Amino acid sequence: MASNRHLGRIVALQTLYEYEFRVQSDDSSADIDDILARNLHRYESAIDDRGFVEQLVKGVLKQQDDLDAKIQPIAPDWPISQIARIDRNILRIGVYELLHQAKKVPPKVVINEAVELAKAFGSDNSSKFINGVLGTAFRTLVEEQSDATTSV
Repeated sequence: MASNRHLGRIVALQTLYEYEFRVQSDDSSADIDDILARNLHRYESAIDDRGFVEQLVKGVLKQQDDLDAKIQPIAPDWPISQIARIDRNILRIGVYELLHQAKKVPPKVVINEAVELAKAFGSDNSSKFINGVLGTAFRTLVEEQSDATTSV
């Protein structure tokens, strides 16, 4: 199941990356459903939980502005638009999972998976950057929220 979810995250990352690239290139034919269906089709024999991938992609897109607003103060030296597209999408997936999938995926797994994606698809320093930002996101967005709700 874990490797299946790992592959699912790869497909989600590829889908989000392609969609963002095409939209920013003014490709009016960019359709997230078509891109996602094509990418899922490529791995249909290896991915059992298509719903996981769809939920990740659609959730990240739906929450993208909020995710970016949460990432920006954690990485203040890098305006969100200047973060490499691949790293930006890995961060969005990671923060989305930390905030919205915490009951399904432990935070350490989320961060580890994001770091592995960064090692595989990012630059030489991406994994350290992703690890640092998501570690801070966990401490400031997840732990502080749970501390605030338990102390009320």
